[in-house]
Amino acid sequence: MTQDVLATFPAIEIKKDESLSHYTNTKTGGPADYVAFPKSISETKALITYANEQGLPLTVIGNASNLIVKDGGIRGLTIILTKMNQIHASDNKVVAEAGAAIIATTKVACGASLTGLEFAAGIPGSVGGAVFMNAGAYGGEMSEVVETVTVLTTEGQLKTLDHADLDFGYRHSSIQDYDDIVVSVTFGLKPGNQTKIQARMDELNTLRAAKQPLEWPSCGSVFKRPTGYFTGKLIHDAGLQGHRIGGAEVSKKHAGFIINVDHATATDYMDMIHYVQKVVFERFGVHLQTEVRIIGEDVDQS
Repeated sequence: MTQDVLATFPAIEIKKDESLSHYTNTKTGGPADYVAFPKSISETKALITYANEQGLPLTVIGNASNLIVKDGGIRGLTIILTKMNQIHASDNKVVAEAGAAIIATTKVACGASLTGLEFAAGIPGSVGGAVFMNAGAYGGEMSEVVETVTVLTTEGQLKTLDHADLDFGYRHSSIQDYDDIVVSVTFGLKPGNQTKIQARMDELNTLRAAKQPLEWPSCGSVFKRPTGYFTGKLIHDAGLQGHRIGGAEVSKKHAGFIINVDHATATDYMDMIHYVQKVVFERFGVHLQTEVRIIGEDVDQS
């Protein structure tokens, strides 16, 4: 099958049995059968069509920043979109391909003196992933600035979704409810003062660096914020900061983060997530729901 993939797509970088720990922000994750890195919508469409024709399971990943891939890895074809990263600004809009980094997108907006994306200046994900989960920080969310989203269906058809179609909610968009693949996003912004925009971005990045354990591999904020509570405070008050399972540790700097301090596995992360959920529920009666996306297979124990 690998030879078929390589022969069919000689112009696309494709790797076999590739460890996804090379691409996730946690530096964990098992092998993918095949990983492809398309550079355009047409290449992505061709890969989707091929996977359908061959009966290959299909998984699409962006920057893998708020993602845990289990240690058993992913079967079939995995598409990583980070080479689809073009960003353009014009007429109070920024259009970014799905694999473009959110941080890079905020810099393009600033360079064009467009305001509205400052809140996202330090979010480490891709544009596609950020819209998929309605990422937010410092009082802002993707839902406030996304105008339209272009997606590929699993049948390889292009569709444009407007804001109303996206059904944004807390860490939710309608894209999560279907198997559509985000390929580009149009942000509707407003003219602003470039100096003030840059100053706000710098301010938020300074706050982020002071409060978050950016020096360690992590999947970012692990849990959603429960209504009426602050996740970090619950975990802190449960005495869990510094708790370690394998190489995964609840950050002493920010209790909402689980960091990879010593060659952690995805299983270490999963065990820590379950332990934190258990202790917080026992102490406070609050169910912590994961914000991080968890995909892949467990290691075969047979």
